[in-house]
Amino acid sequence: MKALDVLILLLPVAVNPLPYDTMPVDCADVYRRGFGHSGVYTIYPAGETSPIQVYCDMGCEDQPGEGKWTVCIVIQKRKDGTVNFYRGWDQYRSGFGQASGEYWLGLENIHLLTQRQKYELRVDMEDFEGAKVYVQYSSFSVASEHEGYKLHLSGFKDGGAGKSMDEHNGQKFSTFDKDQDSYASNCAKSYLGGWWYGECHSVNPNGEYLWGNSIYGIGINWVSWKGYKYSLKAIKMKIRPVE
Repeated sequence: MKALDVLILLLPVAVNPLPYDTMPVDCADVYRRGFGHSGVYTIYPAGETSPIQVYCDMGCEDQPGEGKWTVCIVIQKRKDGTVNFYRGWDQYRSGFGQASGEYWLGLENIHLLTQRQKYELRVDMEDFEGAKVYVQYSSFSVASEHEGYKLHLSGFKDGGAGKSMDEHNGQKFSTFDKDQDSYASNCAKSYLGGWWYGECHSVNPNGEYLWGNSIYGIGINWVSWKGYKYSLKAIKMKIRPVE
């Protein structure tokens, strides 16, 4: 056999792209395709030309009497301060960070997911003393950019953290370069984050990572659990489709 013939045999065979309806739109689609391990996967909420990487949590924490909170898309994660979350509108719109570590999925991606079907939200938190709490909302969605990516929440269930996030329901998203809060000044500038600020916040998941004690309101605060002067060790927001 000639060398050229061998080369031709080793070349990969061209495969046509899969149609959009066979591509996973969220982590539930990934799971249904037989991938049952938690990890980073590619999903296509906006179609085949716009793949994004997400962390799929296929077997979330057990809770007494609840079983597992399974097949979740992690939309936000803080755990060690390695990623700067004080960013502008364009980055909060499209997303930043690494799905394997700290990241923000992106407002447009979250909007596309939550407009496609109904999702519920869970927020898990941990302090530097090892205590863990959570909250859940049976309905979670984010409106379009034209509507300011307004937050919609309902169906609160307490896992020890309290109802602080309720204050942000119905608010538009703000960053230091796009002020959409209901306060006279720019809350994102004042509290060094990007969030659904009102006047200004009771939770600040995208604030500065400050290893415990923090300046008033600047850190990763959840006021109904730890107040304004404690910055959390870890916080993770995740959503799953409502069956």
